[in-house]
Amino acid sequence: MDSSRGPVAARGRALGPDLARGVMLLCIALANSHYFLRGDAHLGGFPLDGGSVDRAVSWAIATFVDGRAFPMFGLLFGYGVALLVGRATTGDRPAARRLLWRRAAVLVVVGVVDGFLFYAGDILAMYGVLLLVGSVAVFWRDRWLLAVAALFLLLTSLPDAGVFGAEGPDPVLLPPDPVAMLTDRAAAVALVSLIGPIGFAAPFLVGLWAGRRRMLEREGRHRWLLVATAVVGPVVAVLGAQPLALAVAGVVPVPPESDQAVLGALHGASGVAGGFGYAALIALVALRIERRPDPGPVVTALASAGQRSMTCYLAQSPVWAVVFTPFLLDLSGTLTVTSTALLATGVWLATVVLSDRMRRAGRRGPFETLVRRMTYGPAPGAAPKVGQEHGS
Repeated sequence: MDSSRGPVAARGRALGPDLARGVMLLCIALANSHYFLRGDAHLGGFPLDGGSVDRAVSWAIATFVDGRAFPMFGLLFGYGVALLVGRATTGDRPAARRLLWRRAAVLVVVGVVDGFLFYAGDILAMYGVLLLVGSVAVFWRDRWLLAVAALFLLLTSLPDAGVFGAEGPDPVLLPPDPVAMLTDRAAAVALVSLIGPIGFAAPFLVGLWAGRRRMLEREGRHRWLLVATAVVGPVVAVLGAQPLALAVAGVVPVPPESDQAVLGALHGASGVAGGFGYAALIALVALRIERRPDPGPVVTALASAGQRSMTCYLAQSPVWAVVFTPFLLDLSGTLTVTSTALLATGVWLATVVLSDRMRRAGRRGPFETLVRRMTYGPAPGAAPKVGQEHGS
């Protein structure tokens, strides 16, 4: 197979997208883990009965992470798909779509298995469904990408009482026994996989648009757009989060249920700007680092995790399952927001270290290898190349 149409070797990859994915994995761990915690009262998945340190940590996660990590994930996913199509397309659009369909099928299968066995909120199957539908959008003109993205952003910014509600952990996250785990999660996995793409369509489409221009890798004439996004996006995200973040922290009273839908919509819409801003900010930092002769061990390790982001993401799920599931360790009523955030950070650090060791050994992540083989097929007689596809 022509290597120009296959995955990119590690030495040929730009630092920005990989570094962004490496940092994003920490945000995802922090965003997911607190939803397992039990308590007397909740808001946005945060128990409200913690001490002052817990309230401060809850404020920080609600301000900088919740609703901000996943739009960044969606943007980077679309960005990677644009690069993948750009390498694979030689005028044969049906062939390019078949490549995306194979990739989507792997994501769906792996995501469904993870959703049933470990983490019911797994988003890989959702991204597989999004990629199946988005395989048409990858060839749209720029103005259509941005117009449809704006439409989906408007749709998902409408008030929704379930966005930042006052419920505790969803029962499917804490199944009482293995039978209930497998039976009760069917509806949840289907819902996340089939309805979830609506919420991620806007970042995905914007990612396609940005990926065509390789905006996270090349400053050029897009530098000022990156700078503006890196400044404005996080500011909007922080300000838009405060009505609910301050309530989670106990600084202001919990808003009445009639207002939570509107404030939740504000929190989510501002989070999209934050996700875009984070990606732009990390890209600008990466562009400066790339000018150095050596990026340093920390940046190299983070980028290694970004290159193996699917493996690192999936490595988090068994930890949540073992720690929180009632018929295993059952610590959902014992751990606090602070201790859970420390656990999430520790898990992320472990995946970064493991990724760097795989880099040193010249090995891909196992799930990146799976996606590569199912997408491109085996390469008989060829030595394996170190490096994963963009967007893994």
